[in-house]
Amino acid sequence: MATANQYRNDIRPNWCPGCGHYGVQAAIADAVAALDIAPEKLAVISGIGCSFSRIGGYFYAYGAHTTHGRALPYAQGVKLANEDMNVVVCGGDGDAFAIGMGHTIHAFKRNVNITYVVMDNHVYGLTKGQTSPRSDVGFVTKTSPHGSFESPLPICETAIASGATFVAQSYMVNRAQLVDLIKQGMQHEGFSFINVFSPCVTYNKQNGYDYFKDNLVNLPEGYDPTNRAQAFATLGETNGLVTGLIYQDTTKPSFEQALYAANGGPHARALVHDVVKPDAEMFASLCNEFK
Repeated sequence: MATANQYRNDIRPNWCPGCGHYGVQAAIADAVAALDIAPEKLAVISGIGCSFSRIGGYFYAYGAHTTHGRALPYAQGVKLANEDMNVVVCGGDGDAFAIGMGHTIHAFKRNVNITYVVMDNHVYGLTKGQTSPRSDVGFVTKTSPHGSFESPLPICETAIASGATFVAQSYMVNRAQLVDLIKQGMQHEGFSFINVFSPCVTYNKQNGYDYFKDNLVNLPEGYDPTNRAQAFATLGETNGLVTGLIYQDTTKPSFEQALYAANGGPHARALVHDVVKPDAEMFASLCNEFK
């Protein structure tokens, strides 16, 4: 049985003291340990942002620090080239829902079998405190001195409407719930999206630990995550400030399953082992095709 220590290396995170992201990193390690995933079978992919850009480097596993907003296409490529790999993608609300939103929408729809953990602090932290797509109306920053006048993006509703098959939300303080949701997400056949409220103690004093303590609620007893209409209604009633497994659809095939059906079965072997190394003649022939 794996332990969380197996996924730790000698690199210490450099987040601010009190940052919520420490708890998210620990929860991911606990989840993959509970699933007994070997470090060489785990890839942690990240984009740009103080919340997650280096998180892959804090794990003893495969990892890649990609460009801003582009972690998802990179991660999908990793998974499709080596389907035995367990792929966890980490992002922040700016990276995921602003510059990367085009990729996020299509990842919801495409349903590749990877897990996307977004650390949602309602602010751009790396660039020292600007409004993000998740910032509340009235949120004051140096670039919005009179307060933000844009409404925050309802991301869980957007995910469900876009075709996501696993939509969950948690709070990094609730470690047991977060670990359980990450485990469920990684075991889900298809794309799993987990939005995690992770306070920024330096640049967002409005949405801190006290705010989430006072405003977050858990899903009610007897809630049915397969009921799409109920999911939308619950998100509306709580203004999106609800935690738990909000929606899951196990009937939609994953991208891989749909691909196999279209191609008459899986590829004979992992694409990562099927690298084309053209000789000079083949290389010249390929180049001639573009003349």
